[in-house]
Amino acid sequence: MKLVIIESPFKRESLKKYLGSGYEVFATKGHIRDLPAKSFAIDIKNNFQPKYEIVPDKKVLINDLKKKAQEAEEVLIATDPDREGEAISWHVAYVLGFNPEKKCRIEFNEISKKAVTSALEKPRKIDLNLVDAQQARRVLDRIVGYKLSPVLCKKIAPKLSAGRVQSVALKLVVDREREIEAFVPEEYWTVNAFLKKGESEIKTALATFKNKKFVPKNKEEVDKILEEVKGKDFVVKGIKKTKTKSHAPAPFTTSTMQQDALNKLGMSLARTTSSAQQLYEGVEVKGEGKIALITYIRTDSVRVSTDAQNACLNFIKNKYGDEFVPTKPNVYHTKENAQDAHEAIRPITMDITPQMVKETLTNDNYRLYKLIYERFLASQMTDAEYSNVSVNFDCCDYGFKVTGKTMEFPGYTTVYKEFVEDDKKEGFEGKLPKLEENEVLSCKEIKTEQKFTKPPVRYTEATLVKAMEEKGIGRPATYAATITVLTSRKYTQKEGKYLFPTDLGKKVTVYLEKFFSGVINVKFTAHMEQRLDDIASKGEDWHNVVSSFYNGFSSLLEKADASVLTMKEPPQETDIVCEKCGHKMLIRDGKFGKFLACSNFPKCKNTKPLESEIKKVGVCPECGADMVERKSKKGKIFFSCSKYPECKFMSWDITTGKKCPKCNSPIIKKGKIVKCSNNNCDYRENDEV
Repeated sequence: MKLVIIESPFKRESLKKYLGSGYEVFATKGHIRDLPAKSFAIDIKNNFQPKYEIVPDKKVLINDLKKKAQEAEEVLIATDPDREGEAISWHVAYVLGFNPEKKCRIEFNEISKKAVTSALEKPRKIDLNLVDAQQARRVLDRIVGYKLSPVLCKKIAPKLSAGRVQSVALKLVVDREREIEAFVPEEYWTVNAFLKKGESEIKTALATFKNKKFVPKNKEEVDKILEEVKGKDFVVKGIKKTKTKSHAPAPFTTSTMQQDALNKLGMSLARTTSSAQQLYEGVEVKGEGKIALITYIRTDSVRVSTDAQNACLNFIKNKYGDEFVPTKPNVYHTKENAQDAHEAIRPITMDITPQMVKETLTNDNYRLYKLIYERFLASQMTDAEYSNVSVNFDCCDYGFKVTGKTMEFPGYTTVYKEFVEDDKKEGFEGKLPKLEENEVLSCKEIKTEQKFTKPPVRYTEATLVKAMEEKGIGRPATYAATITVLTSRKYTQKEGKYLFPTDLGKKVTVYLEKFFSGVINVKFTAHMEQRLDDIASKGEDWHNVVSSFYNGFSSLLEKADASVLTMKEPPQETDIVCEKCGHKMLIRDGKFGKFLACSNFPKCKNTKPLESEIKKVGVCPECGADMVERKSKKGKIFFSCSKYPECKFMSWDITTGKKCPKCNSPIIKKGKIVKCSNNNCDYRENDEV
């Protein structure tokens, strides 16, 4: 029996379909060895050596893995086909004691018979350049997180965090808000003349004055125009006819998929990421069982395999006809700063259409699969073709213009239309009536409208991802996680689909700009991403990359820490009197939230919870008072009597206030289950209580 090791247990069923009976599949459920969660674990003096340890809840799993590996005739590691997956493979190989030269690594971009069979035929050594690139990223992020976050906590407020990419993404949101706040709207007017041509009406837009581009700035200018053109004829002075083509968009990358899913389907980053992961790992399909539907979802490449392209072209020919098949297959070029490690996101096979799986997929999974399927299908189709007519009209010294556009051949738009934010352009119409040079038309009416220039639009999750990609900040695997942490840290908030920086987010950005502008900026972060790419592709020493960053970063840390500047909110005075010394109590911020502290500190060290911060949960079984939620020094939640210190009852579980009729222990509630807190007692009440 051969053993194949993967990351996600959700892949197991769909993968086993193609491996056959001679293979067993084991899932690590993510990382098995990593930097510890609660210590720095980077030996800076020893060339930034990371101190990895077994992930605490994976010890039993690793013992099971070692046992299966010893019994297997061959072990193949098939973690995800990216840098993090390569690093996980390296950690697995380390735990199993494999020789670094052992050819144990296989990878596939899709879970299909062909891809899996091909991977099994060519196992390779673990790519240490990819591992080192991931190590460098991990070490850099740990240095920034562990060294910079405490500075923010000390200078601004408790429980703050900073991140090498996270803080730059936040700066983008804050900078956009600054642009909006500084924006001064400018007045302008539109002037539309409605001309008569037989039974047709042509809406034209003012474009020029004395052959120069002209936009009225105020009502006085508009009134002058109306006075001069009133009752005058409009003369056709120029007709320009052109043929244009619109090329099909490239198949999806992670970024473009996330953007389209939000714009077209209204799916958030979290929903899109979750749905895409399921479609990649395997979903239940009627008549097929659990199968994967799409290729790997973390990619910045628009490249597709020749086999996939040919299969798509055959599908197009059979379903839509030869005229929808391009003379030469469409080839798309990946951006210069892309890793280009995998193909674009596409369906594994064109034979499984969205309609065929609609019945068994969730709504999100169906809609996302349909979007991916149709985008890939369109990417291999012919151009859409249009006939364009542009007509200029003269009236006195003013020039008016109208453009007509009619589709001659739909091409790729038969299956996919690109998202357009606003297609209501002035002077744009559909099909125009036949017109001749010097033809004279009368004006039916003129309509004017006052408008104002608009500020830049706030970022949505999708447009922030797009900006991060264009500026070279982060990589496909990090976009969603980065934006999610901004919200969870309350640095940003969503109103509708738009992202706003909170006051806290603005304050953090101001502080980082003052002391860490050299490293927390777009240009430097993009440069560091390129350095990480150089480790992966050119074998650059990762220690040098980290060292070059740390040398500058550490001096900035020292200056910030030594500065007397603080952005902390001053303590808020209350009317509550300290029962120990008679001074007023102050509301202060602490590690676990706001609390009351005596203003006579340090002479009086009295503190107590702030009532508004107290969460009442359950009833004390000893005195009947409310139980309140507390946190231990280690951050663990427990429940204690609100009458403490008079009543010192506490519990790690929510108590109902009752005592067990069998053993007199407190009755606790866990979810819907109400039971005795004594593990040796079997008393249990109705689950729905």
